[in-house]
Amino acid sequence: MRPSDSSCQVAIVGAGPYGLATAAHLRARNIETRVFGEPMEFWTRHMPRGMFLRSASSASCLGDPEDRLGLDRFRAAHGIPKTKPVPIDDFVRYGHWFQEQAVPDVDRRTITQISPNAKGFHVRTFDGEEFHARRVVVATGISLFAHRPAQFADLPDALVSHSFDHADLSRFAGRRVAVVGAGQSALEGAALLHEAGAEVEVLTRAPGTYMLPDVKPGRLSRAARRVLSPIARPPFDIMGPRFISWLIAWPRLYRRSPRAIQNFLTRRAVRPAGATWLVHRLAPVTITPGCSVTVASTTGRGSGLRLRLSDGTERLVDHLLLATGYRVDVARYGFLAPALREALQTRDGYPELAVGFESSVPGLHFLGTPAAGTFGPLCRFVAGTKYMARELTRHVVSRNGESVRQSWAVLSDARA
Repeated sequence: MRPSDSSCQVAIVGAGPYGLATAAHLRARNIETRVFGEPMEFWTRHMPRGMFLRSASSASCLGDPEDRLGLDRFRAAHGIPKTKPVPIDDFVRYGHWFQEQAVPDVDRRTITQISPNAKGFHVRTFDGEEFHARRVVVATGISLFAHRPAQFADLPDALVSHSFDHADLSRFAGRRVAVVGAGQSALEGAALLHEAGAEVEVLTRAPGTYMLPDVKPGRLSRAARRVLSPIARPPFDIMGPRFISWLIAWPRLYRRSPRAIQNFLTRRAVRPAGATWLVHRLAPVTITPGCSVTVASTTGRGSGLRLRLSDGTERLVDHLLLATGYRVDVARYGFLAPALREALQTRDGYPELAVGFESSVPGLHFLGTPAAGTFGPLCRFVAGTKYMARELTRHVVSRNGESVRQSWAVLSDARA
């Protein structure tokens, strides 16, 4: 162990879009901040090559306080032509460029433990360094939350995997692959598998696949469009119907809405869907709607799978790819000490958050998808980085370290 008396005001765990954007905003307000993690790791290691972003360029910018580090600025600086949709490789390069410009001193070490202490939090890195942080921001993304249905748990990884596990789908060339899911990950994964030479079938529980409509402007005059555009176009045009995009663009309003309205907006905004530009690529792919896998077992030689479907038919495949999404459960944050996990108030696995994305543990904040349970679907998208970074920074600036220490003492006494 290498104990240290060093400290910082804010420690950010995670160097993806949310961690980097938040660090940029905090440092612009002279808040001492340390950022830990491999920059853009999820996007680099867990997104298949050849993938494109479903979001438009305007909704794929990491938020910086002066709006100088947008995706178009990066493209212009590097002579990269604007394309629609945005290739994942371009986005990853953009993320690294943003990091180099805004947070050049990212500490690539892994945080292994965070526990409460008299100064706020005691933080330990994997190689034994220890330091104090007044506040901790968890921005680790969704890597811990890949959902693998229990019915497939006992099958070997060589035969069943999650879409999270693959950055290169070309390994399945010449093999029979069944893809479970109906969202962008499933549909684009199926297209990439087919293009890599695999024999693919997509299995969906839904009666059909839903493709997000490509909304085109109406036949208005140029002057009328200029007048109506601020009204007709939501701030983040990425989540399906424009009226849904408008409603979830205001996270504070979402937080104060009745549960029934929150559930409705979430269902509509994050429903399984694919981008319109996938339609022609999926034309040669078999899609079987309205069925699910009821039984999956290895074949006699153990080199393949026998799938029994809910419609009574069977499939013999070489591999089953689960594009079954992610389910947040903060209990899976192994780096949080038991005292912190026990003190967290949660709802359906999501931390319950207050203004500034602060949890029931004073000084402990959550950004990105874990915040969606309180502040809505915007938190699931890159487009939400600017809003969340700005609001967290505003909250941190308005408070001081003493309030965190006193609040934690009060909480500890209450729990005792």
